[in-house]
Amino acid sequence: MITYEFLQHYWWFLVSLLAGILAFLLFVQGGQSMIFSLSKTEDEKRLLVNVLGRKWEYTFTTLATFGGAFFASFPLFYSTSFGGAYWVWILILLCFVLQAVAYEFQSKPGNLFGQRTYRVFLFVNGLLGTVLIGAAISTFFTGSDFLVNKGNLTRELMPVISSWGSGWHGLDAALPVGNGTLSACLHNLSLGIAVFFLSRTLATLYFINRISHAALESRLNRTLWINAVPFVVFFLVFTVWTLLGSGYAVDGKGTVSLVPYKYFINLVEMPAVLALFLLGVVAVLYGIGISLFCRACRKGVWFSGAGTVATVLSLLLIAGYNNTAFYPSSTDLQSSLTIFNASSSRYTLTAMSWVSLLIPFVLAYIVHAWWSLEKKQATIGDIIDDGHAY
Repeated sequence: MITYEFLQHYWWFLVSLLAGILAFLLFVQGGQSMIFSLSKTEDEKRLLVNVLGRKWEYTFTTLATFGGAFFASFPLFYSTSFGGAYWVWILILLCFVLQAVAYEFQSKPGNLFGQRTYRVFLFVNGLLGTVLIGAAISTFFTGSDFLVNKGNLTRELMPVISSWGSGWHGLDAALPVGNGTLSACLHNLSLGIAVFFLSRTLATLYFINRISHAALESRLNRTLWINAVPFVVFFLVFTVWTLLGSGYAVDGKGTVSLVPYKYFINLVEMPAVLALFLLGVVAVLYGIGISLFCRACRKGVWFSGAGTVATVLSLLLIAGYNNTAFYPSSTDLQSSLTIFNASSSRYTLTAMSWVSLLIPFVLAYIVHAWWSLEKKQATIGDIIDDGHAY
């Protein structure tokens, strides 16, 4: 018999897996942030934009699916975070709206702002979108300034369960404002910056795999060094800071307390997750390494991409599994959210679980559609001959 606890763990796993897939697909954002720096001519810019343009909808759709799955399976998190830290989420969504507008209108005849303006929109999406997503996810480890009182549901005039302590409403995740501490801000930004350089690293690997253009290819190796090194540094800072810091543990009675080395303990006590984390890190580094030291190797993006999914998945598993509060409150520990007190009802999770059985078929279709568009490497000639090019 499937228990309620199993369903809660199952849906946290699916949400974490979606986050890992989203982290990989952010290579589109990373590539957009390099349109101006990597290219030297208009043809090169068009080539980069169109190579990325074939994949931007995957990222957009995955972000929406990730948010929808989170809302349906853990609605108290959704109402607390999206209802309280709304400025950071609004900025993230605005960045992705700018991306959609840019791809839709940049090549339309007589567009209002001009092609360069829309490409600046793509750059903004690549920079702010990645940093803010990373900073927001980091609050799963550092905590946020909110209170939860389910008793408020009985209030007729204002039945609001969650309230946000800071008037900055989420911007304190990336800025030392409101009640946020400088230490937590820097911790969050370390992951935000790591995600930014990871997206650029994955984009460079993707360009190596997809582009056939001598001038661009000659610059990609140097570009990979420029982005891979800071990614490794900032990711290492975040990982060490997280594993050696305190975490939010939940006892059998649901009481939350700060425990030193909690996330490191979670890795040790969940050997399968530890193995997944180590394999993910090794795969990311292997994909980068073979691309740096073997010019003929063009498959690095698939190793680093799979490694990214595995690493992000394992990080979120240690944030929610093993009696850990996945969305801790730095204001009131007992307001922290866990997969047990924030989840939907057993009926809802059961119904959703039956629907989730269709996921493998959806993934198979996505893989088929992906490879149908990637039968050969992209060239300038392909873009010129394509009547639907961006």
